[in-house]
Amino acid sequence: MSAQSSAKEAAERTAAVSFAEISSKRRGPIRRYFHARPVAMDWVLIIATALFGLPNVVVTLGKGEWLPLVLLLVVCAALAFRRRFPWPVLAVATVSDVLTILYTSTGSSSIGIWIAIYTLATTVRAAVAVAGAIVVGALMVAAMGINLPPEISESIASGELPPYVGLVSGVIMILFNVIAAGIGVTVRRDRLHDMELHRWAADNAMLASAKERNRIAREMHDVVAHSLSVMVALSDGAAVVVKKDPQRAGEVLGQLSTTGRTALADMRRVLGVLREGGQQPTAPLEPAGSELADLVEGFRAAGLPLKVVTSGPPLPEDPNFRLNAYRIIQESLTNVLRYARGMSEVELTVARSDGQVYICVSDDGRAPANVKSLGAGQGIAGMRERAAIYSGQVACGPRPGGGWIVEATLHWPGEELAHD
Repeated sequence: MSAQSSAKEAAERTAAVSFAEISSKRRGPIRRYFHARPVAMDWVLIIATALFGLPNVVVTLGKGEWLPLVLLLVVCAALAFRRRFPWPVLAVATVSDVLTILYTSTGSSSIGIWIAIYTLATTVRAAVAVAGAIVVGALMVAAMGINLPPEISESIASGELPPYVGLVSGVIMILFNVIAAGIGVTVRRDRLHDMELHRWAADNAMLASAKERNRIAREMHDVVAHSLSVMVALSDGAAVVVKKDPQRAGEVLGQLSTTGRTALADMRRVLGVLREGGQQPTAPLEPAGSELADLVEGFRAAGLPLKVVTSGPPLPEDPNFRLNAYRIIQESLTNVLRYARGMSEVELTVARSDGQVYICVSDDGRAPANVKSLGAGQGIAGMRERAAIYSGQVACGPRPGGGWIVEATLHWPGEELAHD
């Protein structure tokens, strides 16, 4: 199974669980019970159909007629398959009611046909469901017109009932069928709405999962790229001075060991997020020793002639903002350490004013010829993604007088809102 499909399944499971909780809260305890047990709901409807048709069966049995009992049992048996075969079940219920009207002394009293119409309406378009309900009602009205019960015929003939009583009864019968279809259409609409919400929740879970994977990938890139670059520079420096200045070499090796331990701590922190069962961390993945001063001193120890210029208030206290600014500076200085040669000065500028933070890293070095990239080519893209979180941008390229420059601008709305 691919990592993408696994992530998709995990996101869908997360969305399904969250959506199930929301849907469950909207239902009462009885609806929740039967929603979780559809077979139990089917048995309730079968029993209700049998009980509703029982008085008519008892009356006809007293007259020696067995057909209503047989037809009622057939309808009850058919309703057990209503979810899988709604059209055949409706056909069985319709034929049963028409036969009851035509060949017995009493009219149909089964609610099975309404249940069948309702079930059909939950599976087809509204227009089809309503049309089916009207056609079924028309068939029953036609059957009543062919075999009108004797007592009703006598009442019409004697004037006790108006002659249009049959038409009124037929309209009422069709109306009840349409109402049953309307209930089913409403249920189908709600189910489709729930499915759409479920898809929406799954899509959002997938998007959140992808965002988190990208965030972790950026953190891993920053940790590995920075730490390895500094460790390579320190080890090269230690190899140069080990014979000339053993004490200095020992200090460099100590710094190398500290950098390695810091890198391990950062990697454990980032990878620890992956062991949390897909839960989103509530705090940013701050690196060990995340103070800017510590970062600067680490690069100086690795051999960068680094000059720092700051102006304006300190960076905002928001940990996410500070982390993004830290990572942009870290990536920029790491690239200088990797690629710049023969530099005499590297300048880091951090300025905050008018609701924005300006970061600039520039050097006067030269890029070595035919240099092979040491990274994955995602550093600049990662910086731009971090800046975009705060409506900022990153521009980088060669300086006119030689060297390289990276400029980043991040907007911090908190400061502007404080003055409103």
